[in-house]
Amino acid sequence: MGASCSDPAGTAPSATMTSNSSSSSSAGCFDFFWDYTDKSVIKNHYTYADKISNRDGLKPENIALLVVCLLIILENALVLIAIWKNKKFHIPMYYLLGNLTLSDLLAGVTYMVNILMSGSNTLRLTPLLWFLREGGVFITLAASVISLLAIAIERHVTMVTMRPYHGAKRGRMMALIGGSWALSAFLGILPILGWNCLRRLEQCSTVLPLYAKSYIIFSVSVFSAVLLSIVILYARVYRIVRTNTKRQQVSLKGSLRKSLVRVTQKYVALLKTVTIVVGVFIACWLPLFVLLLLDFFYPTGQCKLLKKADYFLGVAILNSLLNPIIYTLTSKDMRKAILRLLCQSCLMTTDGQVKKIGMPFIECSFSKTEVPSQKLEHGLDTTMSSGNAITSPSTKKVLYPELFKS
Repeated sequence: MGASCSDPAGTAPSATMTSNSSSSSSAGCFDFFWDYTDKSVIKNHYTYADKISNRDGLKPENIALLVVCLLIILENALVLIAIWKNKKFHIPMYYLLGNLTLSDLLAGVTYMVNILMSGSNTLRLTPLLWFLREGGVFITLAASVISLLAIAIERHVTMVTMRPYHGAKRGRMMALIGGSWALSAFLGILPILGWNCLRRLEQCSTVLPLYAKSYIIFSVSVFSAVLLSIVILYARVYRIVRTNTKRQQVSLKGSLRKSLVRVTQKYVALLKTVTIVVGVFIACWLPLFVLLLLDFFYPTGQCKLLKKADYFLGVAILNSLLNPIIYTLTSKDMRKAILRLLCQSCLMTTDGQVKKIGMPFIECSFSKTEVPSQKLEHGLDTTMSSGNAITSPSTKKVLYPELFKS
């Protein structure tokens, strides 16, 4: 028989199959590119999720969220400048605090951009721009959450070993910071790399109409695991300290007992700080977690509550507003540094003392057991609220005798 119409040159069957396979592959790549640049994809997904909004301009709640984002940016920028300008804070533990502050600041920036590009502007986006818009918010918020875990890990190591920070610990700090951003970026770019629901509308999220429900539940699981890890690490620190202090209280006498009391007060102060940090985190993020769980179980576009996700995300973004407040109100040195930045001439004297008008801010604290800071290497001060515990060798030996066994 002669060659078929699809094979005018009489090509062998195997060659024809190879050619068809190559053409299919090229078509698949073209479709992939087309999906990411076709604006109609956005309209199809938002129509299916019943989230089409033709209203121009910003809603009142969006304006309120923009104000919150602006406060987040200004507040965290102030803390970052205070850390950068004050040599007291140029120690490893403050690298982690600075990283948390930076991630919160960027979260405010990306969420502000997200709000301005939402509403009727959403339909003007290509899927690629949509993924970049949502991915930016996801990455920065994830970095903030994972930074809290990095701080918990470092505090756990420091409190368990009862060792102050030195320059040699800088490598570990940088590894924690790099790891937190790497993990956040990896989680954030998964949708743009293919873990999405393009061409599979029934698998789409209602809250984020181009994200697959499987990716949503995966993200909630990761963040829940991070929260659980933070709680476990701090609970273990508290349990070890509580056990050792109770065991030694009876046998200690005189100045050594007083030293132990001071150490115990510091750890109680730390526990209060940690309780506030974790409690605020849960209060801000739990509503969004619950909403995303509903998003996974409900059919796309069928739950009216899921169409109010902006309110829940707004509560979550408050965590980035509250984090610097919490850490500032638990560090007297940080409060002094911020006073200098705000108005050094009107709040502080020429010799560095705080005027009466600034004393209420200096003396305010979440923890009534905040004690004067101890001296670190090179004369640097730090406080227990920053996680830097310094105790005398005798006290450490009593609290943790197993560390001194030969």
